[in-house]
Amino acid sequence: MKPTTIPMTNALRALNAAKVEYDARCYDYTEHGGTIQAAKELSLDHHATIKTIILEDETKKPFVCLMHGDREISTKNLARARGVKTVATCRPDTADRHSGYHVGGTSPFGTRKRMTVYVQKTIYDLPEIYINAGHRGILVAMKPQDIDKALPGLTVPVDVAIEG
Repeated sequence: MKPTTIPMTNALRALNAAKVEYDARCYDYTEHGGTIQAAKELSLDHHATIKTIILEDETKKPFVCLMHGDREISTKNLARARGVKTVATCRPDTADRHSGYHVGGTSPFGTRKRMTVYVQKTIYDLPEIYINAGHRGILVAMKPQDIDKALPGLTVPVDVAIEG
């Protein structure tokens, strides 16, 4: 169901505190619709629609990876970049606990736990990105360089994309 108003989420509070300019956009969230559904409904470039994935390494330490909507994460390359043996996507309930958001509405901004954020480096090449605002059915349009502004000292550019 498409939100009729935009709630003030922790993600939006974090963006406001960092003085990041953004434009919130609502769409009709569908379970398992993912970035492709959001991009289609809002007439956005799927490549510029960014997904936020919560992962853990073998020690169960959580972290975030931001990836293009039309690409997948190479967990092997991400583990190498992180300097660990293995990484895996968290189960939904675990991801919710780490982030403070529900899967499908996960944002890298304003998370419950402070986590390192690995950003697919080609995201920074885009003129504008569309990323979750901390609520299912709401994306924010913003400049990719503002990710670092909103997450000071937490971002790590990586190249871990594989064709999705």
